Amino acid sequence: MKRLFALLSLIAALGACSAPDPIYVFPDDPVVPKPDPTPSGPKPRYIWVDAAANFPDFADSQENIRRDLTRAREVGFTDIVVDVRPTNGDVLFSSSHCQQAEWLGAWITGQGYVKITRTATWDYLQAFIDIGHELGLRIHAGFNTMVGGHYSTLGKAGVLYRDAEKHDWATVLNTEGGYINTLDRNQTGTQFFNPGNPDVQEYLCNLLRDLASYKELDGIVLDRGRFDSLQSDFSELTLRQFETYCGHSVDFTATVLPAGFTGTIGQMQTSQYKYLKKWLEFRAKTIHDFMEKAKAAVRSVNPSVKFGVYVGGWYSTYYDVGVNWGGPGYDTAQDFSAWASANYRNYGYADMMDHMLIGAYASPGSVTGTTEWTMEGFCSLAMRRTAGACPLVVGGPDVGNWDAADKYTDYEEHLAITNSIPACYNACNGYFLFDMIHLKKGNLWEFAAAGIAKLPKN
Repeated sequence: MKRLFALLSLIAALGACSAPDPIYVFPDDPVVPKPDPTPSGPKPRYIWVDAAANFPDFADSQENIRRDLTRAREVGFTDIVVDVRPTNGDVLFSSSHCQQAEWLGAWITGQGYVKITRTATWDYLQAFIDIGHELGLRIHAGFNTMVGGHYSTLGKAGVLYRDAEKHDWATVLNTEGGYINTLDRNQTGTQFFNPGNPDVQEYLCNLLRDLASYKELDGIVLDRGRFDSLQSDFSELTLRQFETYCGHSVDFTATVLPAGFTGTIGQMQTSQYKYLKKWLEFRAKTIHDFMEKAKAAVRSVNPSVKFGVYVGGWYSTYYDVGVNWGGPGYDTAQDFSAWASANYRNYGYADMMDHMLIGAYASPGSVTGTTEWTMEGFCSLAMRRTAGACPLVVGGPDVGNWDAADKYTDYEEHLAITNSIPACYNACNGYFLFDMIHLKKGNLWEFAAAGIAKLPKN
């Protein structure tokens, strides 16, 4: 009854709005829909399992994996993306090219940020595959791509910190103080590779070959398949590659991007800096060409596994990480002439992908709409920008990091979980929720169940 009264109050408050978000009434005792033995329905529902956040539960316990995958299946999710290459770049699958992730940092209520050390020796990915398939779930491997190390208060981990010979693999940033290797800053955070380094690309392709050798794996999803930021990469190697691409020498700070530039790029910047559009085009080509190599590496080992990516839905500013995730049929410059060259469209990579997960990471108050920074808008725009090139484009929210200013009540956030499901599902080819840990910590499964129950049954 408390929920009903809260709903009536919310309806009254929204009475002046001409088109309020749809509101679903939660029963006092929600009935979780019982799924078929195999994934059902015309569109999939993906849920992501972040490695670090879920490590306290899953690092050493197959029983906990079974418990939570069972719950996900009961609620109505059909596809699990299990993160098996965390942001430190080590792995949670069998590989001859990289060591296993020995520990990860996780936030635990009442304890803060703590180191979770893995002592189990069983194959982490294989456990998800075996248990998931037994439950009728599809299992995909999430793969943090252009990362090689992580530095926090708990310590340093990853190949960039272990192997001094890999120093030049790290990205070089264009800072106010000049070009500097990210490792030399000695700052905490995730440390990125230079995506254009051929040795980095071959290293990652070797890891993807190892991952693709799991013959029962349903799919692979590359995350962070991008540059670190707009200030990356300004290594000598990348600058020379760009000059080759341009066909002449370039004074970068004078004609491409000023030292330490942050923010968004508009007509003023591209008018002032002669080769800036060409630079953005070149970066998109670098990622596009890597994706071709990565897919070929996967296909050489496992022709049937789905290959795809996670990307943020904010396409209008995604140039800052060097990615054009649109389809070849989408003319970026027609919509974004301020920063996109006529050739930018040539480096959209959606046609390489079997599935794409779109981060529709809007706030709880922005579920429906037609623009970026609404969940529905992110998804519908992704469909337009991929232009039919990828057969499976699914989107959805980050249900735990969407209200940094604490603007919304718990009730409004719970309602947004439910409403996000039909809004995103109906705007694209399915639904995607980040992350399982948020449903677990808040015991919010029922709100996902209520949303999935509203979807078409066939």
